Amino acid sequence: MKTPSWRLIVAVLAILAAFVYVLPTLQMISEKKEQPTLWPYRQINLGLDLQGGMHLVMQVDTAKAVANTVDRALEELRAFVRQNQMRVKGLRKTNDTTMAIAPADTDAFDRFKGLLAEEFKDFKVDEKSLDGQPAIYLSLKEDAAENIKTLTFEKALSKVRNRVDEYGAREPDIRPQGEDRIIVQLPGVVDADKARQEIGRTGNLEFKLVDENNDVREALAGTVPPGSEIRYYRKDDPEMAGRPILLRKETLLTGDYLSEARVQFDPASGQPYVAIKFNNRGSQIFAQVTEENINKRLAIVLDSEVYSAPVIRSKIVGEGIIEGNFNDESAKSLALVLREAFPAPVKILYEKTVGPSLGSDSIRKGLSSMVIGGLLVIFFMVFYYKRAGIIADFALLTNILLIAGGLAALGATLTLPGIAGIILTIGMAVDANVLIFERIREELRLGKTARAALDAGFERATLTILDANVTTLIAGLVLFQFGSGPVKGFAVTLCLGVLSSLFTALVVSRIIFDYLLTHRRVKTLSI
Repeated sequence: MKTPSWRLIVAVLAILAAFVYVLPTLQMISEKKEQPTLWPYRQINLGLDLQGGMHLVMQVDTAKAVANTVDRALEELRAFVRQNQMRVKGLRKTNDTTMAIAPADTDAFDRFKGLLAEEFKDFKVDEKSLDGQPAIYLSLKEDAAENIKTLTFEKALSKVRNRVDEYGAREPDIRPQGEDRIIVQLPGVVDADKARQEIGRTGNLEFKLVDENNDVREALAGTVPPGSEIRYYRKDDPEMAGRPILLRKETLLTGDYLSEARVQFDPASGQPYVAIKFNNRGSQIFAQVTEENINKRLAIVLDSEVYSAPVIRSKIVGEGIIEGNFNDESAKSLALVLREAFPAPVKILYEKTVGPSLGSDSIRKGLSSMVIGGLLVIFFMVFYYKRAGIIADFALLTNILLIAGGLAALGATLTLPGIAGIILTIGMAVDANVLIFERIREELRLGKTARAALDAGFERATLTILDANVTTLIAGLVLFQFGSGPVKGFAVTLCLGVLSSLFTALVVSRIIFDYLLTHRRVKTLSI
């Protein structure tokens, strides 16, 4: 018994593997299931343009992150001045990246400057004047500012991924675009408003004292006291929705120091609330704030909306709670936003919602194009190359099966441009066979036997086929690496199509020709 050739073994294994990976997708289509129940439990994922969903372009305000860093540094500078018992005539922020401090004791000017340079190493220290007084200016260094922007964007990208995971979207596509933009695609999302709210909210948490010395009605009339501002209760609060409240402008503590936020329930009433926990530095600040302001009201502000303004009864160390007439869903949503709060403001620049009906129509038209294009190629190959054309058509169908199996095995997403890539591949798949067939025809015209012509045809066409397909593969890989969503979808199917067409033309077609000449004893090639 003759041992099977390596080509036959490889081809059988590849086709069998592709069929196994395609089966779960066929099961989902035939039985209309959302998840496959057949091993290997992988399916061809449909992109946003095919199954509908939501497309968001978000922008991270990295410049605001730099300004926030300088704000925190200003608070640290005030604490540093108190700890070192420095007397100053002025201390304030002059712009988004610069702080200024004017020592009261000019004799200690150089000592102050040295201490500040040692403590604030990310700042460049200069000597200028502040309100006519000699002053020390601390300006954030350019490399430090760029590093803050980079880290802020990376954190925001990570937070978006975490929020989307907790939201429960299936097969999301989240990727950076440029230096400050994030593209989010959520296939199959139905509740666009909920997705937008939970993914797009900044989660900027602030603690501010309520201004109880002035009348909010006078402030609404236009007389806002210096150092105060008008804010409003959150819109979905059952009791206080939209009511104005007068707060002090100074932010005593921010969510930057938050380490945990979770939903808990009041044992007496069963009402949900959000328990928050600070890191070590935040715990110290929170303890100091509550100790210094007992019997005063402390407002909890999230994204400029007031959630509650409880009275401080005693010093609070480490943990606090946010109450606000929540239900289970709103409490979970708030806890999620606080846990995954963005390190800088994030706004939605562009939003597009694709309905499932549009996706179904795209699939129908794409598949129709594929079938029509495939049938035209099949008929042409049979008409022009006779029996050899039938072999090329079988290789073409095998090629489509391998692409589908590859998409499922890699967990890739099939998009409308991806379907276009498959249609293009249909033409490219027979292109390699055309080169081989024409070379075989030339050899037959020279009077060679069928076996000699076949061997020479494959041998001499292989290098040309490899050259053409490898350059196409390189272009596809570049598109995949640097392209956006639709372009990537096209690149995936193009690369898979190039590899599978090489395999079917050089291996599968060769196996069939060898079988006909060796086992069927065919003396002439119908080509």
